[in-house]
Amino acid sequence: MLFNSLAFAIFLPIVFILYYLVPHKYRWAFLLIASYVFYMNLHAGYGLLLFFTTVLTYLLAKKLDKTPVSGRRKLCLWGGVLPLALILLVYKTANPLIGRLNEMISAGRLSLQPLTISLLLPAGVSFYFFQSMGYLIDVYRGKIKAERHFGYYALFVSFFPQLLAGPIGRADSLLPQYKKKRPFVYAGVTYGLKLMVWGYFKKLVIADVFALTINRIYDNAQTYVGLVFIVATLMFAVEIYCDFSGYSDIAIGCAKLFGIDLMTNFKSPYFSFSIREFWSRWHISLSTWFRDYVYIPLGGNRVPKWRHCLNLLITFLVSGFWHGSSLTYILWGGMHGVLQILETLIFPKKRKGVEIRRRRHWWQLPVTFLLLCVTWIFFRANSIQDAIWILSRLFWDIERPLNYLQTGITCLELSPIALMGMGLSVLVLALYDLASLKSDVIAAFSKQKFFIRWPVYVLFLVLIALFAPKGVATEFIYFQF
Repeated sequence: MLFNSLAFAIFLPIVFILYYLVPHKYRWAFLLIASYVFYMNLHAGYGLLLFFTTVLTYLLAKKLDKTPVSGRRKLCLWGGVLPLALILLVYKTANPLIGRLNEMISAGRLSLQPLTISLLLPAGVSFYFFQSMGYLIDVYRGKIKAERHFGYYALFVSFFPQLLAGPIGRADSLLPQYKKKRPFVYAGVTYGLKLMVWGYFKKLVIADVFALTINRIYDNAQTYVGLVFIVATLMFAVEIYCDFSGYSDIAIGCAKLFGIDLMTNFKSPYFSFSIREFWSRWHISLSTWFRDYVYIPLGGNRVPKWRHCLNLLITFLVSGFWHGSSLTYILWGGMHGVLQILETLIFPKKRKGVEIRRRRHWWQLPVTFLLLCVTWIFFRANSIQDAIWILSRLFWDIERPLNYLQTGITCLELSPIALMGMGLSVLVLALYDLASLKSDVIAAFSKQKFFIRWPVYVLFLVLIALFAPKGVATEFIYFQF
């Protein structure tokens, strides 16, 4: 069930109303059932994989609590982490490998019939696998005790607002909230609704609109040259941010309707002064997961400098592979790893054990953003060949500035009104993110007078209604990961 579907528009109010009518001691069960209904609405079989993941990690975590011997504890840990990692690996690599085999068959290099098998990656599997593995690792490390109540743990793994694309939760934060009595709080519910509206605005009014132009250009990359690639790449930077942070806003706001606080997943990432800072603001739940469960176990920065650099590179290569086995994603991750290494070597955080306070300069903002946009080309391109074509033709015909500009605008195939609307939406987004660096924009705006607040609320709702899908709802980008 997609957040931007008619089914969810019917599902959420019903679940919300019934939730506060159900006695507190049964609410976990009600939310658990609702979460499975939500997930299995996409495909009935998905529920089996979700249940398998839940039972496996629940039983192994309990076993870990009862197992004092180090060797046996490691066996319990790997008994949970390894199967989930292998399942994820199969889903991530099977289709590309089958595609490569079919190419070899078509070229006559293998005397076989083309393979028609295709494995569809279950929606959200990466996110609840990572959440379950993180829980198991935390129990192994002694950070938390294994949850004895199967129902509460099952809800932790399957809670529907965060199930499909995060934020990836931590057990020490979420499990106590599921057990706590949560009365209806008007301020919390209205805050959640406003955050959801902002998320829908980012997804439907910005991301989906930008995607129409971006997909046309990037999916036919070798028919374009010049300025159109620069504009499309800038648009994609906005699209992927609005698409994913929009999902996170909807998820966080939706959870607040039930009195549950999910972690913040984005903090104005494009206002970062460095790549390092960007990753402390972008997809925070995933970046901190890789930090805690990949980077730190490798040794983090408490190793010789060369090993520290290698740890950074490995972590970002794994992150790239998590997005997909395509070489474009792996290169994207590798580029971010290299950029982090260069930044670490040129601008170290410490020197001889002393913390270095680095001054910020205004030019670091645009430089960081431009570097990010170059990496986004590899992330969005359909192949390495397309990415190279785009990079090599960004400034094609720039020696004729007027022609370069005119061709770029023509290839966008957008009316002046459409361009103005896109520019205005990006301005609203930038102002919101800029203001949120200093305060909670929604909370601050909620304190304004009635005649100021409500016209804005109505405007946003009208825009969302106008741009809402009139047929099949568009998926969120991160569902494919």
